[in-house]
Amino acid sequence: MNNRIILLSMAVLTAGSVMRQAVAQTPSVSAADRAAIFKAAGAVQRGDKWIICSDDPQPEGANIDEVRDLNGDGRPEAITSESGSFCYGFTGTGFQLLSQQADGSWERITSDIGIPHPLQTKGKDGWPDLSIGGPGFCFPVQRWNGKEYALNRFEYEGKACKPQQ
Repeated sequence: MNNRIILLSMAVLTAGSVMRQAVAQTPSVSAADRAAIFKAAGAVQRGDKWIICSDDPQPEGANIDEVRDLNGDGRPEAITSESGSFCYGFTGTGFQLLSQQADGSWERITSDIGIPHPLQTKGKDGWPDLSIGGPGFCFPVQRWNGKEYALNRFEYEGKACKPQQ
């Protein structure tokens, strides 16, 4: 085998391992909250999968990646994601950020294409800035302005950057 094939094989094995670890670390939520989270994310249930991109001819199904209080209001937020190039293009992943309301229902706060990373910096009402990862080395950071998450800046590893056109 040449070095490229070996490196590619190692990358595929590593990615598979990371995905298995992510699945094993899926947050524990009740079946009722799980269904409510996915419904608020716009998903429909097909068999044992929740599908957000219903147009995808071979959907992988959505996941709940994280459940914790992100904005300090004492109620949990949830981040869901779904993979597939049919709906999410070259980035291959879309996400939804949902918040549990005072009445126990779930509301979608934002959704986008990419991989969200809540940051230490904050917008209005204690909502964390979101770095939206994807291909490349300069990522958009969105900030909550009280009504929506909007583009605030670009950064890579905590440093300002300028995206290439």
